Amino acid sequence: QVQLVESGGGLVQAGGSLRLSCAASGSIFSIHTMGWYRQTPGKRREKVAGITSDGSTNYAASVKGRFTISRDNAKNTLYLQMNSLKPEDTAVYYCTADLQLSSSPARYDYWGQGTQVTVSS
Repeated sequence: QVQLVESGGGLVQAGGSLRLSCAASGSIFSIHTMGWYRQTPGKRREKVAGITSDGSTNYAASVKGRFTISRDNAKNTLYLQMNSLKPEDTAVYYCTADLQLSSSPARYDYWGQGTQVTVSS
């Protein structure tokens, strides 16, 4: 069984910073692409940032220059450093990982349970 557990969400004032973490655990053989998504009520989940196993990154235009995605492959952990936060960044943030289990050559997408980020104006 695999789990992705996010942490680091909370309430912050506009202009502030937060760092989200996502720890993957379980019978993992390898982790390929990882990413962060966010969702607000009544809207579709949108991709915030992604990172490949070799460290290549991509960002949504709305967060480019303010957010930084990174990963620690030794710890199977994904991070999202969020700076200069705006009220419109308020959402539930989810991490996702494309990974291979120890017991199978197949690859699967896993999602965390989400962490709330609220930015007050």
